[in-house]
Amino acid sequence: MSIRKPSWFSGETIMVSTAPTCGLTKGGRLLPIVDPATGKRVQEIDPETGASVDAIDDKLKEDAIALSNGQQTDTLSFIPAAEIDLRCAVPVYYDHRYSDQFNDAMKQPQFEGFEAASIGDLIDRSILTVRGGHGSPSQDERIGDVPYIKVSDLRAGLVNINPTNRIPLSVAKKFWRGPESGLKAFDLICPERTSKNIGDFCMLLPGQERVVTTKEVIVLRPGSKANFDPFYLLWALTLKTVRDQWRRIIFMQTNREDVGKRYLEIMIPVPPSPERAKEISEQFRTYYQTLANARSALSDYLQKEKQHHFFVSGAEQLLLSPDVDF
Repeated sequence: MSIRKPSWFSGETIMVSTAPTCGLTKGGRLLPIVDPATGKRVQEIDPETGASVDAIDDKLKEDAIALSNGQQTDTLSFIPAAEIDLRCAVPVYYDHRYSDQFNDAMKQPQFEGFEAASIGDLIDRSILTVRGGHGSPSQDERIGDVPYIKVSDLRAGLVNINPTNRIPLSVAKKFWRGPESGLKAFDLICPERTSKNIGDFCMLLPGQERVVTTKEVIVLRPGSKANFDPFYLLWALTLKTVRDQWRRIIFMQTNREDVGKRYLEIMIPVPPSPERAKEISEQFRTYYQTLANARSALSDYLQKEKQHHFFVSGAEQLLLSPDVDF
């Protein structure tokens, strides 16, 4: 029996829908549309009964109807077959909206003279360096003085050290594979999997270098050929058009999110000169250097007075000049 070929069918392209909803919740119930302004469910008229019922959030159905009518939607794309990798058959990976938004942003006046480059390309050119986390010590080893950083400790742009979650120095050195952690002040750390914070970079403050990080993070810093410092790098990685690109590369594997090496595809703006990089990221530089100085001053006071139960790790004996170079 022959099957009628749809009018939209092509042997050269593959239709991909990146619709975020299909009318059902994770529990299998109908997914209602909620008005963000009122917080109430949107109502519609049932064509069969004439009764008022909850409107269902089913973007996949809308894509299917549009496809049959020869129409387009924001989440309906025809991708050249040569660009589809069946080993990566996840629809969102082929969502072009995020790269389109980035390319449009790069045309704005503030990015005049900037280059667009992927993280992977910048690593190959020694403009960025990347490393993974140290590892994950077992629960019974978490009795000591060296802070152990979990993905849940990376919040709001900062590494938040938990004073109750530390390991012995001897264990830390095993995970460091040497006497030091290999981390530097103002390194950028980001969860790589198992967290909704994937793509949110935090900055390691001076004095926080001697920590053990979970293996499920990536650490970025400017490389030997970079014309920018860590503050510019954080400025670039927190741009909405850069942050939104992570939505395309984060896949769900059973019960945990995963980014793999696909983060190397993230595109960021590269400044034309060190002066322009410093100018455009000055607010980030001021904030983190001021914070580092304040932590150091508070640590000095706590060490001198010794009468407070207050944990401020990472501010020990390091005062920064606003003109510090990297």
